Amino acid sequence: MTESQGFPKLDVKRMTGDERFQRDGQPLGLKLIEFWQWSTSDLVSNATRGILAEYIVATALGVADGTRAEWDGFDLSIRSKVGTKVRIEVKSAAYLQSWSHKKFSNIRFGIRPTRKWDPETNELSAEVKRQADIYIFCLLSHKEKKSLCPLNLDQWEFYILNASVLNEKIAKQKTIGLASLQKLKPCQVKYGEILACITMLASQTETVA
Repeated sequence: MTESQGFPKLDVKRMTGDERFQRDGQPLGLKLIEFWQWSTSDLVSNATRGILAEYIVATALGVADGTRAEWDGFDLSIRSKVGTKVRIEVKSAAYLQSWSHKKFSNIRFGIRPTRKWDPETNELSAEVKRQADIYIFCLLSHKEKKSLCPLNLDQWEFYILNASVLNEKIAKQKTIGLASLQKLKPCQVKYGEILACITMLASQTETVA
């Protein structure tokens, strides 16, 4: 395909970490996993924590076997009991940050309505709305820096809410604080309860529809 014809969406393959960098057609001793170790060992950083939260939710839903799609209109999806695609948006926040700070971070989650981007066509939709059916707000709630460990799922809290509630109560709002979120009465669950809660909320949406 020539440049004038465009370039299709890249088919991303899941890697193992054992892949090697190359030079002059020959593999080097440097492995991909070493890049991962260098770039993403700080799991508390805002960018990495957000991706980690998506992965945690993906494992809870049993959909972590592929690769992350960075530019989709929503983060994850599953099939409901009746086969409908349930689109899920994952948001994260934390009280503690990697850098030195004197007080806990204010907990806010992004809920901005967006225009959906289609990776197949590289075009944005005209409609501005929340693209997901369900939002899951992942809070790394641990407050002791010495024992902070994002891999410890007991240090997380998960709040799950149908997007319809956001659309009804705060349609144009771009962010939401924890106290305001709790007033909307989301499901507050542990890691092992995420799938059951999302399945329940999806079924409620289908019943209403």
